Order: sequence, then C-alpha cells, then structure tokens
Amino acid sequence: MEEQRRCLYCGEPLLGRIDKKFCCDSCRSSYNYEKNHKVINIVRNINAVLSRNYNILCELNANGKTFVTRKQMNEKGFNFKYFTHLYTTKNGSVYHFVYDQAYVQKEKDRDGFVLVKNAEL
Repeated sequence: MEEQRRCLYCGEPLLGRIDKKFCCDSCRSSYNYEKNHKVINIVRNINAVLSRNYNILCELNANGKTFVTRKQMNEKGFNFKYFTHLYTTKNGSVYHFVYDQAYVQKEKDRDGFVLVKNAEL
C-alpha cells in the first residue's frame, strides 16, 4: 500500500498534483519563512556590524592615513571579529579590510593601529 503524501508544514494529507508539497499557500509561506528567517537574520546582523565598522574607520581615517589606538576604536564600538578580507604584504604585515578601509597593527605597539584607505577599490 502506498503511503499518503503529507504537507511539509502541518502534516495534513495532500490531494491533487503528485508534486504538491503543501496543502495551502499559508503552509507554504510559513514553511519558507521558518526555513529562511534565521539565515536572513544572521546575514542582516553581520552586515550591520560590517557597516558600523566601516563607518568607524571612515570617521577615524578622514585623511586617508592616520594612527589610532585600540581604545579609540573600542570606544566607537568597533568589532575586531568582523572584516571583509585580509591582505598580507611582502614583509608580513596583515591588513584587515572592511571594504576599502583597512587597519594594520603597528609593529612595536600592540594597541596602536595604522588606518589606511585603499584608493584602488
């Protein structure tokens, strides 16, 4: 005996087309909302942090190159966990980019950073 197909959201028996997955539009909509809203919220939250970091770098680096402290960045709410990409120079310096704004730790000062803007981007 063939097992009856059921709605992916509510479990009600499905009638009609053989490829039908939901019993109604409401179940289809609810299923897709629950499936996607967590992923969408994660992306939205990360984009918000990246945007905040970018705005902080732009504010602190109005002239295209400047020196700041970790404290200055932290006071503005900068989140060091989030950046868009890395660039390592030939001498081993690692630039953390947030779009076209970058920061690199000063060689002999763990709490000092050089902020630069990449004009090529």
